[in-house]
Amino acid sequence: MGIRVANVSKSFGDFQAVKDVSLDVDSGSLVALLGPSGSGKSTLLRLIAGLEEADAGRVWITGEEATNRSVQDRQVGFVFQHFALFKHRNVRQNVAFGLELRGWKPAAIKRRVDELLELVQLQGYGGRYPSQLSGGQRQRVALARALAVQPRVLLLDEPFSALDAKVRKELRAWLRNLHDEMHVTTVIVTHDQEEAMEVADKIVVMNQGQIEQIGSPAEIYDQPATPFVMGFVGSVNVLPYGVVGQQLGSGPLASNLFIRPHDLDLHLSPQPDSVPGQLRRLTHMGRDLQAELILEGGDVVMVVLPRERLDYASLNPGDCLHITSRMARTFEPDYAI
Repeated sequence: MGIRVANVSKSFGDFQAVKDVSLDVDSGSLVALLGPSGSGKSTLLRLIAGLEEADAGRVWITGEEATNRSVQDRQVGFVFQHFALFKHRNVRQNVAFGLELRGWKPAAIKRRVDELLELVQLQGYGGRYPSQLSGGQRQRVALARALAVQPRVLLLDEPFSALDAKVRKELRAWLRNLHDEMHVTTVIVTHDQEEAMEVADKIVVMNQGQIEQIGSPAEIYDQPATPFVMGFVGSVNVLPYGVVGQQLGSGPLASNLFIRPHDLDLHLSPQPDSVPGQLRRLTHMGRDLQAELILEGGDVVMVVLPRERLDYASLNPGDCLHITSRMARTFEPDYAI
């Protein structure tokens, strides 16, 4: 086992950030802690790293109990959101910093730094300073520095959130490829659902200091355990039971239907089991269309479908369209998102 957390809790004054959380992270896997701000994901990561002391519970790293060990003794690599590079040190000196503290010989440091700069695709940048690098390059330097000391586990706290969307997407693919080469047990904190789906072997969805669900990206998206998970990981329409696709409901206790926008279809004329809706807005999203409709009872429905599925050229706000559902979910008892 790469990391084991057992019944860990942490409070800050009257606020309980983490509530009796238990989690196993397999050796060599990449796990994402996903949740909104305040869900406890960063606190849990810092408890694993030893940057925070737990009020209760225990932590193991690579089979050895680390609950009472210092940050240094846990041998973890930690990458922060805002790079945390030394401005007065160049790239080589930043990457070498941890090795110098551990007393490595200069020749060994040079070999290790050369190896890491190649690994993070920054050969030729060793003499530059952080101010001379882009945000994506700085974050790769931070990752190289964390890897330099050959940590037993790698912990990343929202490492790409300060970057623009294009750079974030490029670094996600790069991180996944890097992990597949190195197989270091890795935990990444993110509030970005797409990021978690792209990089992780498993996703841990957190809410209000507790774990809502653990599963593969496909399991989290296709088989959400709670309304919170379904609403947080992907878009969802929440409608009164029976409004759309009544035949797909699962029982008398269900009062709401949860339907993904792409599980709805639009038609120009009535269809079996369809319901009418007034078009409020039609947005072109590249190859997809996003339609916002108002049902007779006032409920708002979002539909996403490929452009070729609907003759949209002549549609205008106020037009009447007809909605059918291919799939809907209910949850019992009735939770609130």
